[in-house]
Amino acid sequence: MKPAAPLLVLLPALVLLPVLLLLPQAVHGGGWELIAQFAGAAVQPSLDPVVLGAQLQGLGITCAVALVSWAVSLVLGVVLGVACSRVVWQSLLGVSWPADGLARLLAIPRSIHELIWGLLLLQLIGLEPSVAVAAIAIPYGALVARVVRDLLDALPRSSLEALLAAGAPAPAALLTALGPPLLPGLVSYGGYRLECALRSATLLGVFGLGGLGNDLLLSLQSLQFRELWSGLWMLLAVMLLLEALIALLRRRWAMPARWQLGRSAATPGVGRQSRQMLAVLAALLALALALAWRLRFNPLQLLRWQPLPPLAPGGWAEALALPWPALIAGTVLLTLLAAALAVGSGPLLLLLVAPWRWGQALLQLLWALGRLWPPPLTALLLLFVLKPGVLPAALALGFHNLGILGRLLLDAAESADPGAEQALQCAGCGPRLALLYGRLSSVANAYLAYGAYRSDVILRETVVVGLVGGTGLGSQLRESLSGFAWGQIALLLVAYALLTLLGEDLSDRGRRTLLAAA
Repeated sequence: MKPAAPLLVLLPALVLLPVLLLLPQAVHGGGWELIAQFAGAAVQPSLDPVVLGAQLQGLGITCAVALVSWAVSLVLGVVLGVACSRVVWQSLLGVSWPADGLARLLAIPRSIHELIWGLLLLQLIGLEPSVAVAAIAIPYGALVARVVRDLLDALPRSSLEALLAAGAPAPAALLTALGPPLLPGLVSYGGYRLECALRSATLLGVFGLGGLGNDLLLSLQSLQFRELWSGLWMLLAVMLLLEALIALLRRRWAMPARWQLGRSAATPGVGRQSRQMLAVLAALLALALALAWRLRFNPLQLLRWQPLPPLAPGGWAEALALPWPALIAGTVLLTLLAAALAVGSGPLLLLLVAPWRWGQALLQLLWALGRLWPPPLTALLLLFVLKPGVLPAALALGFHNLGILGRLLLDAAESADPGAEQALQCAGCGPRLALLYGRLSSVANAYLAYGAYRSDVILRETVVVGLVGGTGLGSQLRESLSGFAWGQIALLLVAYALLTLLGEDLSDRGRRTLLAAA
């Protein structure tokens, strides 16, 4: 026996039961007045010209870092993705083992979160514009390379084989046969990565790498909630504008949405559309180049490492003596709890507001704020009323990823065939049952497959809330960084890399199983 497809999306929401049971024990007496002030400031943001001017300047830095790092990661990812593609190596040399070896090697940089890259580069290089750009570009480039490899290897090879059989050189045959079909999927995923780069640039600012994130953190720490909301509304406007533009381009060019990329290969491109896509990409890359010059981004700065202090006597012994089972168990528990909250809460909330017309609009605003609000700031806000531990960290991560998954669920539900839902309503079913067994039934497996991928992302993001007083490996990494314990830092990075690679493998297996059953 197994649950029906529409009920599968609700199973993760069962985690709300233990969370609600544990919540009263985690609440402490103070802080509720501050939460009320924070909520009230949302409708009364600061309009001080000095504050707005400083926040606009910080927002400009954040957007510039996001665009430059995105451009670098896209170029790097395409080059590395082609280099680790099986079809490319088989066409050029008739072997595939170099592609597999390079793909395994690229798993290491993408397994480490961009925040860790930023903090490490900050220690090695200092506060330079190149640090924030490189911190995002390194893991994002490896992630783009993975997607490019998967898209290339999934494309039909009949055109390529025909060109090779006709005597065309292998490089020209690869570019002609696989280039146009690859472009729509690449542009679609590149748009998603640009959204992520904006959030990552904000997050790095929270941890001292400049931009609007730094202003938001200072406003929260000084309890200037009106100034905080001024910056948040600015960032929300930019984020929604970017999402709307990317969605418009996807519809115009009939590109696969991001939640469909793992379900089907890229659709073949038409000549005119391909030229338009290339023109947009070229314009964005040119803008990124101009902003890189404006930021005084110098890649050579990444080679000028500062001398590190020597490892203290007994450093490796202290590192090995850390409570590794407890740290790893805390990280896994935090990941599972946050992933279940993020995946299960979206369908549940959508069903709760189904009878009301304004319900979806309210959810869209709530989920937009979830995508916008960096998890460390959410964790700090929750610490006003909750005791430090796994629960506030999981709620912060869950809320952020709920914003991403909730938007995906709405997109999937809107693009699904409404016939089944309308038939159930005509048969007398209520709006909630009709939505559950109509639209949600058709997108359940694809949504859960993306949820499996998102759980892998959440595992990487545990370091974000760990660095502000959460639990697991991230909390220990914060202490080791503050004490310059390089032996502990090295082993913690190895543990994080191994854990995230294992999680990536498990999520890939689960995603393939769910998509095969769709």
